[in-house]
Formats: sequence, C-alpha cells, structure tokens
Amino acid sequence: MPDASPATTARPSSEGPGVLKDSENVATSLERGGWRDFGFLPIPKHLRYDPARPFQFTMLLNITFGFGSTFTVMNLYYCQPLLIEFAKSFGVTYQDVSRIPTLIQAGYATGLLLISPLGDLVRRRPLLLLLVFTSASLSIGLAITNSLVAFETLCFLVGAVTVTPQVLLPLAADLAPPNRRASAMSIVLSGLLFGVLLARVIAGIIAEFASWRVVYYLSIGLQYCILVVLYVMIPDWPAKNKGKGVTYFGIMGSMAKYAVTEPVLIQASLINFASSACFSSFWVTLTFLLGGPLYNYSTLDIGLFGLVGMFGVALGPFVGRLIDRLIPWYATLIATTLLLLFGTIQTAAAGINIAAVIISCFGLDIGRQMQQVSLTTAVFEVSEAARARLNAVLIIAIFLGQVMGTAVGTTVFVRFGWRAAAGLSLGWTGWQLLILLIRGPHVQRFTWVGWQGGLEPRKTVVEVRRRQRLDEEQAAGIRGMGLVEGKGNKDGGEAPMEESHEVRRPPS
Repeated sequence: MPDASPATTARPSSEGPGVLKDSENVATSLERGGWRDFGFLPIPKHLRYDPARPFQFTMLLNITFGFGSTFTVMNLYYCQPLLIEFAKSFGVTYQDVSRIPTLIQAGYATGLLLISPLGDLVRRRPLLLLLVFTSASLSIGLAITNSLVAFETLCFLVGAVTVTPQVLLPLAADLAPPNRRASAMSIVLSGLLFGVLLARVIAGIIAEFASWRVVYYLSIGLQYCILVVLYVMIPDWPAKNKGKGVTYFGIMGSMAKYAVTEPVLIQASLINFASSACFSSFWVTLTFLLGGPLYNYSTLDIGLFGLVGMFGVALGPFVGRLIDRLIPWYATLIATTLLLLFGTIQTAAAGINIAAVIISCFGLDIGRQMQQVSLTTAVFEVSEAARARLNAVLIIAIFLGQVMGTAVGTTVFVRFGWRAAAGLSLGWTGWQLLILLIRGPHVQRFTWVGWQGGLEPRKTVVEVRRRQRLDEEQAAGIRGMGLVEGKGNKDGGEAPMEESHEVRRPPS
C-alpha cells in the first residue's frame, strides 16, 4: 500500500501545492505495488485504495463482514458437541478428548494477544485473506488425521488464526461513517454470535446422522468460500500507523499501557469480564438444567435452544441503530438494566416453567449484544489509530470471563442447584451496574471516578453543543489574535500567524 499514512494522504486545498504533491506521492506509491496483495495477487480495480475517490461503506459490505465473522468463528465451537465421537474415533477416554476445547480456546487467546493487534500495523485486507486461507488449510488436517496428538496440535493452531472477526470489527469501525459506526459493529458482532450458536447446532445435527469428519469438511468449504468473498469484497486500506516508527513490539507495549492507563477501557473490560462470565455460565448450565430431572430434554432439544438465542441476535442491527443515537454510556446502562431484569426472571422461575427459560434466553442475548457494542463504541473513541489493540484488550477480558463463568457456574450448579447458579450471575450483573455508575456519561478521558458535563443522553445534542463550544473558542482566539496584530502594527511590525498543520484523514 502507499507509503503515506492515513493522516497524510491528502491535505486541505488551502495549503495549495501540497495537495498535488501528496496526490502524486500516493499515485506513485500505488504504481509501486499497491495494486497487489502479497506482491503477486492482483487487487480488483474497484477495491484499490485511492484518496481521490472516497470509498463508500455499503450495507452489502457490512453484511459481508457479518458473514465473514459467522463462518470463521464457528471453528472454535464445532468440537464441543463432538467430544464423545472423538473419543470413539481416536480410541481414547473422555478425559483425553476433554483437552480439545481447552486447546482451541488457548490458541484463540494466543491469537488475540499476538495476531489481532497487527490490525494497527499492517494492511487489513491481506491480513484477513492470510488468516482465512491459513485456518481453512489447517482444517484439512483436522478432517483427515487419525492421530489425537496431531488433531490437538491443529486445534491450537486453528484457534490462533481464528481471529478474523477481531480484525473485521475495528475495520468496520474505521470504514463506517460516525453516525453508522455502532450499527456497522453490531452487524459484525451479530455475525459472530450467530457463528457461536450455529456451530453447536450444525455439529450436533451432522454428528447425529454422519461422521464427525463431515463437520470439518463443511468447515473447509465454508472458509474457502469466505476467502473468495473477502477477496472480491474487502477494500484495500492503508496501514494505520505506517511511517510513524511504530513496530510490532511497540504495539504490544502500548496495548499493555492502554490496559492500565485508560479509565474507559478498564471500565469496559471489567464490565465485559463479568457479563461474559454470566453469559457463558447461562449457556453451560442450561444444558444441565434442561437435560436434568426438571425437564429431561434430549440432546437435540437442548441444541435447538440455540435457535432461540439466534432470534435475539437477529435484533442486533436494530440495537445498533439505537446505540448510534445515544451516548454509549446510556446504551450500556439500558443493556445492563435489561440483563438484570432477565437475570431476575431466570433466578426466579427457570426451574419451574420453561417459558421463563425461553424469555431469559431471548432477553439475555439482546442485552449482552447491546452491552458489548456500546462498550466497544465507547472504547474505540479513545484512539482511532489503536482500535485493534483496544479491541484485543476487550476481547481478552471477554475470554477470561468465559473461562471463569464456565468453571464457577458449573461448580455452583452442581453443588447448589440451578437457582444458586442463576443468583450468582445476577450478582455479577449488579456488580457491572456498579462499575458503570462509578464514571458518568460525560466525564473527561482520564477521569477515573466521578460525574461531570451534565446528563444529556442524545449524541446529536452533545455534538451540537461541542461544535458551538469550539466555534466560541475559535471566535475568542480570533479576537485575541486581532489584539495581538493591532499591537504589532502599533509597534511598527506585524505579529506572525502560526502555520496550520491540520491534515485530512482518508474518507470513511
């Protein structure tokens, strides 16, 4: 891609000759190899980056991002309903195959930490193509190997490169216009959640009527199809921090710094940690609840409850539109309140009436999705150039919450029953609300505790007030400059004006 960073591709026309010079530099850079991925794969002409032609972020592209998330994240969850079949096929014990989901999740955590931050350093288009190609190719080994050790090793590697959704999410935020950013991210997140639920359903159904290997053959075909779709749909975009002296180890260090110095990121991570624990605890213990003496449902019946969750996920785009209209803090408040409401229903009646389970399943999916999108929206406002790193910190917090929720939720359910497990999740949700209320909706970036700036929830009103304040400050500055110029003239000279170095980012 062009050597110019996004912040220096085009300057305002008031700078005169600089416009032509920068445009010529970009054109020259494009001619030097910006038309190919990996140095040999041609980029379709309409997808090549050109600062003179603003790229339009269409709904079709947004849906492509969503499907890309769906069919890649499924890699992480195919194995869960297949463990018994693995034990039979490899001739090992249940204890041996129990390592498989742990290894694939460990690989995913490794990819989140070491691979997904690359979105802040390299061009996202070739990174996405490489990730999907690698995961699809490694899945061939999963489908054909007869060795448990080889299968486990490949599971770890597949998990590590299944971070495509975590590259697509910040890219959607970069490409979408500000008034559609939350909607764009909600569609990507909806695709991800669809994949989480759909993988279990598909794997369970296929394994019921055919070999478990068919599941992975299907995975291979889906991933290569997504690879082709991404090749013809994903636009090229400059590396965000190229030419700024940013290195891979510098990015890793700054990610660690963000994780301990940014109040809004820490607040969002703590809420996501607890919320993810509640979400994973609900879905894991739901299997015990429905399959136990209270309901005695079959495995297939339990698997179909994933479809109930899908109805909640399907409302994601509408949730995104609401978040686009609100200050993210208020959207998080609404979402957390919904989680409290439906968690209360779960705690009160999940073991008494199946309707309570269905209502909770639907409502918790809506609330969790709204909460995650609103928190991510708020965190992405911290730094446009560091969205991949900020997202990596958030997702790591979610992953750790899943681990805790699965382990602790299962233990509490087995020892004390369904109501204790649901009550624990309800307590975790109350803790989320407390963490949210520590910082108000309009506090300054580095304010850790407190409320300031009023209570206005509408984003448009806040934006108008901000512009008015900037206009007033600019007018005051001009008046002050006039006084300085008058003084300079009086002394026989003219006060020099400071040269503007403001630049225009690539159109989104």
